Amino acid sequence: MKTQIKIASVAVLAAIFAGAAVAEETKKLEIEYPKPLFAGTPKQIRTDNLERAPVEPEIMVPAGTENIAAGKTVTSSDDFPVIGELEYVTDGDKDGADGSYVELGPDVQWIQIDLGDKKTIYAVALWHYHAQARAYRDVIIQVADDADFIENVQTVFNNDHDNSAGLGVGKDKEYIETNKGKLIDAKAITGRYVRLYSNGSTGSDMNHYIEVEVFGK
Repeated sequence: MKTQIKIASVAVLAAIFAGAAVAEETKKLEIEYPKPLFAGTPKQIRTDNLERAPVEPEIMVPAGTENIAAGKTVTSSDDFPVIGELEYVTDGDKDGADGSYVELGPDVQWIQIDLGDKKTIYAVALWHYHAQARAYRDVIIQVADDADFIENVQTVFNNDHDNSAGLGVGKDKEYIETNKGKLIDAKAITGRYVRLYSNGSTGSDMNHYIEVEVFGK
C-alpha cells in the first residue's frame, strides 16, 4: 500500500513539474513592424467609437508559434478588386505603399484566409492602410471550421458599435491606422478559416488590406 502511495505521489509531482515546464516555454509574441509612412499628429478623425489611448497587448504564446497565414490562399466578397491582388494580404509585404495593398469596393466587404486545416490561433495582426491616418469601420474578425462560416463560428474582434454590418453589436473600439496595425489576442481558439470584415473608413468608402498575420500552431 505504501509503495502504491509513493508511486502515486511521484506521478503527481512529475505532472506538476511537467506542467511548469510547459508554462515556461511560452514567450511574448513579437511583431515586425514596417516603417512609418506619416509623421506628426493625425488630423482630427470624426467617429463615435474611437479608442482614446491605443494599448498594444502583451500576448504570450507557446514556443513554435508562427505566422500560419503566410502564403495562404485569400478569397473575398469582392471578386474584382479595384486595386491590387488578394495574394498581397499574405505575401509578407507590410510596407503600405502603392503595390503593397489591395482595394475592395465600398460597403461591407470581407477577405478570407484558408489556413489549410484546423489550427490553434493565438493572435491576429492586421494592417488595413497606414500611409494616412484613418479609422476603418465595422472591423470584425471571425474564425470558423468551414468556408461558408456555418460551423464553429467564433468572433475574435468586433468594433461595429451599431450593428451596421449585421453581425451583431461589438464591444471593441475603432482605432487609428498606423504602421503598427492592430494586434488582437485570439485566446487560443481553433479553426481553419479566418474572415475579416470592414465597411469603409474615415478616409473613404473603399476597403483596404495590406497584410494579415495569423499566429498559431
